[in-house]
Amino acid sequence: MKRFKLLFLFVVIISALPVVAEDGYDLWLRYKPLEDVRTQRSLAKQFGTVAVTGQSETVNAIKQELQLALGEMLATDIIIDNIWNSQSLLIGTPASSTQIESLGLAEKLNNLAADGYIIQNVRIGRKDVLLIASNSDVGALYGTFHLLRLMQTNQELSDLDIVETPKHMQRILNHWDNLDRTVERGYAGFSIWDWHKLPRYIYPQYIDYARANASIGINGTVLTNVNANALVLTDEYIDKAAALADVFRPYGIKVYLTARFSAPIEIGGLETADPLNEEVKEFWKQIANNIYKKIPDFGGFLVKADSEGQPGPHNYKRTHAEGANTLAEALEPHGGIVMWRAFVYSHEVPVDRALQAYNEFVPLDGKFNDNVLIQVKNGPIDFQPREPYHPLFGAMPKTPLMMEFQITQEYLGHATHLTYLAPLYTENLNTDTHIQGEGSTVAKVLDGTLHNYPITAIAGVANIGTDRNWTGHLFGQSNWYAFGRLAWDNSLSAEEIAEEWIRMTLSNDKSVIEPVVEMMMESREIGVNYRTPIGLHHIMAESHHYGPGPWVTGRRPDWTSVYYHNASENGVGFDRTVNGSNAVSQYPEPLRSIYNSVDDCPEKFLLWFHHLPWDYEMKSGRTLWNEMVYKYYTGADSVTWMQEKWNSVEPFIDDQRFKHVKQLLEMQRQDAIWWRNSCVLYFQQFSKMPIPDGFEKPENNLEYYENKQLKFVPGI
Repeated sequence: MKRFKLLFLFVVIISALPVVAEDGYDLWLRYKPLEDVRTQRSLAKQFGTVAVTGQSETVNAIKQELQLALGEMLATDIIIDNIWNSQSLLIGTPASSTQIESLGLAEKLNNLAADGYIIQNVRIGRKDVLLIASNSDVGALYGTFHLLRLMQTNQELSDLDIVETPKHMQRILNHWDNLDRTVERGYAGFSIWDWHKLPRYIYPQYIDYARANASIGINGTVLTNVNANALVLTDEYIDKAAALADVFRPYGIKVYLTARFSAPIEIGGLETADPLNEEVKEFWKQIANNIYKKIPDFGGFLVKADSEGQPGPHNYKRTHAEGANTLAEALEPHGGIVMWRAFVYSHEVPVDRALQAYNEFVPLDGKFNDNVLIQVKNGPIDFQPREPYHPLFGAMPKTPLMMEFQITQEYLGHATHLTYLAPLYTENLNTDTHIQGEGSTVAKVLDGTLHNYPITAIAGVANIGTDRNWTGHLFGQSNWYAFGRLAWDNSLSAEEIAEEWIRMTLSNDKSVIEPVVEMMMESREIGVNYRTPIGLHHIMAESHHYGPGPWVTGRRPDWTSVYYHNASENGVGFDRTVNGSNAVSQYPEPLRSIYNSVDDCPEKFLLWFHHLPWDYEMKSGRTLWNEMVYKYYTGADSVTWMQEKWNSVEPFIDDQRFKHVKQLLEMQRQDAIWWRNSCVLYFQQFSKMPIPDGFEKPENNLEYYENKQLKFVPGI
């Protein structure tokens, strides 16, 4: 009895201790001891010795991860052998293990991509074994991270029959990092790449970066900004990139670089960058040869051309296909690819900027070399809080298209607002283009299902920086995580990804999971409501895009807010119907007719496609003006609701991370009210209608908000 009392007292004391403070550096790779002591002891006995077969740097990476993860989660020392000797966990390939080869898995494995894998409970002789098998060591690494994810999220490990293969061949992070370590649209500090110290000094963070990416299946990284600097193609910087490639290679990650179109002039000493000039072609071949001598598995080039002042083939009256193909020819002997961005618009402002990428690229379908992909933003304008899908998806069946999502939150509050982006990603991926009948989703365009693309890829603009927690906002990590998971499997739901991330990053306790999933899933819609409801878009502050700026004017029209909302006494919205810019014609039927009809157009896109009077009756029965006010106020009020949800998990979260999010949510609440007041007052001067009863009036006048300016906002 005395022993029982002492044990009870010990449990009470332990449970009363504060949760150990964390700073977020470990991301979702927090290998905390399993909560269930019986499960921990059982798995410690089962996985006390492990067999990881093969000999490569990747196999060594698997061993190191297991040593760390199992050692921490099971609170025991792990013994790892190179050969199977009746261990309960066997990891390898048929080529590295006679036991795996003897299991008759060849057909199943051969149906997978090289980096696919299986996780199965099998019997070898008289031994029950948990098997992770792949045709490649990298696939075995991915399978290892999958197993660890199952353990971190308290999943059952019996009767497993998991077969995984990626939906996209290339799953790439685009860093908008400059050689001076500033980051364009980066809100988590400076670039993690210290070019000055490379290649002589390798930060341990580079290895952790590779681990984090491999754990979610990301297999490529573009190290430099799309607004490219030609210096990165010189010998000095290729040596530096090669040092990073050496770090990433064991984790299955290829390095890519951005290629400045005018590099033949800037570093090659030529008088032209004309892609059809023979000397220019030879320049790019020499650059490619030089890179591959130092980085044998170099991925290729990402190119921004003829956009926002960047040089391109139009300077020489050449097409995008002619420009891309010259670089593709240089890379082709080495197996490299060119990712040519479709974010283009000319110096002459068109009648509707949303039209231009489609008009530029569709006539070139089939004219690009086989190793060229066109990288298309998810919507036709520019990473807005909500856009209809980009009409290029489905419109170029002969040319591989790849998605470009933004992970960093340029138009969604930067790293100070909690905005879980997986609902944005899945909304776009699951949109039915109808290009080959019902069910022709954007996801099926990207993964090659519809057009049998020879190369498939997806990219995300990274939100990573030198902040200790990597992403500035703790919840910014969830967007990096969600991008990787969807890049691997575009059929996953935003909600299941959110729960996974919470379990791995915060807690497996339902008292945490349920409220945090709820706030994450609502956060994007909340952000849309207090910024750009009902299809409004591009009304952010000038340059840094952080706060509201519906009044922005005075620059080239399509860089201003008034160009997009067209507010006047007659109404608001951009007319893209057949009677306006006719952007609806770029969408296939029945979407063309749906978007063109004011009655059928989804209200979330209403002001994207239609210019409507202020007294237009919405489905709610409210006028357009009253609906707009309702959305702005509901959005701002909902941030308070998120605060309440977060406050409820305080007992279960370490103090440091809890306070970090709590303070940023308060900042977000104040910013949401700023957005609400600014936009309601601005549009009210055109509607000339009162703010409906029941809504508090803004505490300042419009002039106050128009004159409010932020200085030194990061990420410009």
